[in-house]
Amino acid sequence: MLMLTFKDCRNPVLPVNYHIPDPEAHVMSDGRVYVYGSLDLHDDMFCSTAYHVISSHNMVDWVDHGVSFQSKDVEWIYNEVETAGPVIDFSNLTPFLKKMIERDTKNGKLEIPKFPKDFLFAPDAIQKNESYYLYFCTSGNKEGVAIADKPTGPFHNPIPLPCSGIDPAVFIDKDGQAYYFWGQFYAHAAKLKENMVEFEENSIVYNLITEQQHFFHEGSSIRRRGDLYYFVYSSIVRGKPTSLAYATSHSPLGPFEYRGVIIDNERCDPSSWNNHGSIEEVNGQWYVFYHRCSRRTKQWRRLCIEPIYFNEDGTIQEVVMTSQGAGRPFVEDEDIEAYRACELKGNVYIAPIHAELEGLTGISEGDEAVFRYVEWDSSVNNISVTATGSGLIEIILDDDDDRSGYVLVADGVVITSSISAIAGKHEVKLQFTDVKDLQLISLRFATY
Repeated sequence: MLMLTFKDCRNPVLPVNYHIPDPEAHVMSDGRVYVYGSLDLHDDMFCSTAYHVISSHNMVDWVDHGVSFQSKDVEWIYNEVETAGPVIDFSNLTPFLKKMIERDTKNGKLEIPKFPKDFLFAPDAIQKNESYYLYFCTSGNKEGVAIADKPTGPFHNPIPLPCSGIDPAVFIDKDGQAYYFWGQFYAHAAKLKENMVEFEENSIVYNLITEQQHFFHEGSSIRRRGDLYYFVYSSIVRGKPTSLAYATSHSPLGPFEYRGVIIDNERCDPSSWNNHGSIEEVNGQWYVFYHRCSRRTKQWRRLCIEPIYFNEDGTIQEVVMTSQGAGRPFVEDEDIEAYRACELKGNVYIAPIHAELEGLTGISEGDEAVFRYVEWDSSVNNISVTATGSGLIEIILDDDDDRSGYVLVADGVVITSSISAIAGKHEVKLQFTDVKDLQLISLRFATY
C-alpha cells in the first residue's frame, strides 16, 4: 500500500491536490486519530469509487495510507438487496425536499443528477476488539460493511446491510452495544448484533432525527461525552445544508433535542452547498472535522479542522472557519498562502492557478477574502504579495472600517504598498478594487 506523509495543522489540512470530504474522525486503540471520508475527483459530481484513510498522532504530521476500499470489490452493488425503510418517503415530503423537487423539475419532469451506481458516498468506521469495520454507502443507495485487521484497511468481504440510503454512522457505547445510523432528510437507527454486520431484530427506530424537528439534511455522526449523546449532522437551519448542527439525548436512540450549530461553511466558496463532519476528542482537546468546497463548485471539498469548546450545560460554542485550524496563527515574516482564506465574499474563489499552485482567482470589483488569524509580536510596517494581473488590495484588520494598509499590483509587480498595524492577534480582510485579471498566490507581513 502506497503511503504519503506530510506536515500541516492549518486549513485546509491536506495538500492542495487532496479532496477528502465527509470526514469521520476516530481515535483508535493505538492512540492515532484516523479520518475516514469520501474522495472528490470530478468537476460535476460528488465522490468517486474509492476511499482513502488519513491518520495522525499529533494533528500535525499526517499520513495518507492510500486506497482502503473500492467499489469494484462489491459484487452485489447492482443486485437487489432486502431493505428496511424507504430511501425517501414520498408520501411525507419534507419542506426542503419539496423545494429541491420544485427547483429541479423542468417541463414537468424531475431532473436530478445521475451518478454511476458504483460511486462511494460518505463512510464511517469503528474498532471492535481486534477488528475494524468500515460502513459504506453507494450512489445507488446500497449500504454495507467491510472488515479489516488494521484501521487503514484494506477492507475486504463487503456484506450488504438491510437498509437503503446514504451516510452511515456507527457508534459503540460504553456497555459494548453498537448502533448504526443512516438516512437523508430522515435519520434512522438500529442496534447492531455482536457480529457488527447484522441488525438486532425489531430494533429499528425510524425518523429518529428529522428535518421538521431538527433541521436534519444528511450526514449523521454520533459521539458520547459524559452522559450526553451528541448527534452531529448536516443542517438546513440556515437555508442550504452548509452548517453542522447537533442534537443531544441521554440515550443513543433518543429522543434528541436540537441544540444549535457548531460551524457553518456557507462562505467558503460562492457555490458552497453542503457540509458533513464529526466531532472527536484528540489528545485532550475536542475538534470539529468538516469540509469546504473550492473551484466555484459544490465539489472539490477538502478536510478542515477547528478546536471546539463545551459550555457547562453540555452545549457546544459555535466556531467560525479559520485559516489556522488546529495550528497556530500566522506570524511576521511568514508566507500566508492565499488558498488558506477561510471566508470569501463576491465572485472570488480558490482554485489551481497553474500546476499544483493554488490561490485566489475569479476576483471581481469589491470582492473580499478573510484570513483568521495572524498574531504579531510587534507592529508591522511592511506587506508584500505574490500575484498575477493588476489591482488594488486594501487591508482591513478585525473588521474595522479603517483601512490598515494597501498593496497596488500592476501586471504581477507590486508598485507601492503601505501598512501600519499594531501587535496582537488579528483577523485580516482583503478587499479588492480596480481589478484586472488579478490572482493572489500569497501575502506576507513584516516588521521592516
